[in-house]
Amino acid sequence: MKKNILFIILVFLISTISFAQEVANDSTGVKEKDKPVRSPFESSYLIDAQTTVVPAVKTLEAIIQHKFGTIENGSSDLWGIYGAGTNIRFGLNYVIVKNFQIGAGITKTKMATDLNAKWVILKQTRKNTIPVAVALFGNVAIDGRNVSAFESGKVRVAYSGPTVSFKFPDRLSYFSQLIVGRKFTDWLSVQAGASFTHYNSVGVLYDHDKIGAHFNGRIKVSPQGSIIFNYDAPLKIKGISEQREWTNPPKPNIAFGYEVSTGSHVFQIFMGSSSSLLPQENIMWNQNDFNSSQLSIGFNITRLWGF
Repeated sequence: MKKNILFIILVFLISTISFAQEVANDSTGVKEKDKPVRSPFESSYLIDAQTTVVPAVKTLEAIIQHKFGTIENGSSDLWGIYGAGTNIRFGLNYVIVKNFQIGAGITKTKMATDLNAKWVILKQTRKNTIPVAVALFGNVAIDGRNVSAFESGKVRVAYSGPTVSFKFPDRLSYFSQLIVGRKFTDWLSVQAGASFTHYNSVGVLYDHDKIGAHFNGRIKVSPQGSIIFNYDAPLKIKGISEQREWTNPPKPNIAFGYEVSTGSHVFQIFMGSSSSLLPQENIMWNQNDFNSSQLSIGFNITRLWGF
C-alpha cells in the first residue's frame, strides 16, 4: 500500500513538471517570461497547515504558535484562556536556497523537538503558464518526555507479547505532505494536500501509520485582512491498519479564523477542534469534535528578517 501511494505521488509530480515545461516552451521560440503570482498566501503557515509559500533566500522566519484550553467552561476560565491544556510552539525557519527552507521548533506537549524542511517545486504564474503551486513538506519530531512516560521505560511489541526496553528511535515520529495550491482571484486562494504520518512507537490499540487529506485556504476581505480556514482529515484505510477493530479513531481537525498581515508580520487568530500543534499529532491523535465544548482558541505570529 505504501509503495503504491509513493508511486502515485511520484507520477503526479513528474506529470505536473512535464506539463509546465511543455506549456512554457512552444515551437515558435521563447515566450515572454511569466512571473509568479503575487502573495498567494501571506505566510508559510495557515492555522495548523503549511502553505506553498517559501520566503526569499536568506530570510529568517520566527513563528509562535499557541492554543488555549477548550472553551467548555465558558467565562469561568475566560473560554479556555486561563484553562488547562494550553499548548505552545516556538520555531525558526531559514531559506538556504531559492524555494527551499529548513527549520526547527519545540512544542510544550510531549516537549517535542521537530526538524523540518519545505521545497516549493512549482510556483503558479500570472499568465497560467504554470497553473498551480506545488510544494513538499516533511518533518521528524522527537518526543522529549522522561522515559517513565512510556510504560515505565518498556514497550510492548504485541497485545499479549513481551515488553522490550525503550530506545531513542521509539521517540521519533514523521510527517510528509504533498501540497497543491492555486490563487484563483485576488481574494481567493485554496490548497489541497495528501500526507503520510508514521510513529515508531504507539500503544497496542493504535496504528503506526496514517494517511491524511487536507484542504485549506483564505478569503481576502481587506488589503491586510483575510478569513482563513483549515481542514485535516485522517483517513480510515484498512490496508495500512494493524487493528481488527477501529478503536478511538482520530477525528478531523477543523478550524476557522482571521489573519492580519503587515508584510514582515502576520497574525492569525482562530478557533479549532485540535489542541495539537504538530501536523502528525493532529492527524494521529485528535479526539475532539467540532462542537462548542471541545473547541480551542489559538493564534499564530510570524516575523520575517532578511539577511
